[in-house]
Amino acid sequence: MTQRNKLGIIVSEFLGTAILTSTILAQANSNVIVNKTWFVAATAGITLTMLCLVIGKVSGAHVNPAVTVGLWTLRKIETTTAVVYISSQLLGAAVALRLFQYFQNDLLLNIAGGFEWRIFVAEAIGTMIFTMGVASVVTQKLEGYKAAFVIGSSLMLGIVVASTASNGILNPAVALGLNSWNWTYAVAPILGSVLGMNIYDLFIASESSLKVITKPLDIVSNTATKKVATKKKTSKKAKN
Repeated sequence: MTQRNKLGIIVSEFLGTAILTSTILAQANSNVIVNKTWFVAATAGITLTMLCLVIGKVSGAHVNPAVTVGLWTLRKIETTTAVVYISSQLLGAAVALRLFQYFQNDLLLNIAGGFEWRIFVAEAIGTMIFTMGVASVVTQKLEGYKAAFVIGSSLMLGIVVASTASNGILNPAVALGLNSWNWTYAVAPILGSVLGMNIYDLFIASESSLKVITKPLDIVSNTATKKVATKKKTSKKAKN
């Protein structure tokens, strides 16, 4: 991976999370009163769909620490890379909050509230629904518009379900950006993501993707071995 590719991943996750947070902030603080949950859920889903198409090939468009941790448990991302992803996501959300407060010329009050188990469970279940969609894309190797649609619509459905008891955020970074930060909104989505992705991978996917991350050297050596074997077969046929 070149230096440009590494910077591209950082910038993509930073900007992607900032954009997702900004759109949700704008919609959540709008004057819409009737069915506001659906407006926020649709905004988040459409935004994530767009981000999957724009930055998906660069970073995978995680834009969510819970998604990154979930994919890490499936061994789809290395530990050091996951740390870089999460740091970029949290920074992007924090910048989005500051920018929103600057535009509004006012401070955004914390809306997290105190700890309640029903809120914790709602965030965990909502995230589980969302990340099962993400896991289906990964295990079925969906690409392009199909992948973007499944991920975006899964987020929308997860938010709608979670919103019956919680703020329906399903994203620790966005929770920070919405100033809805506490242990519930930080931990519950991560737990839900781990459950959702692993349940799908182990019991629903046609074939489990739980494999150790292949190192570049292993790929090179395997390819070289195949080439040598092919050359040997070719030379034997020529002799015969």
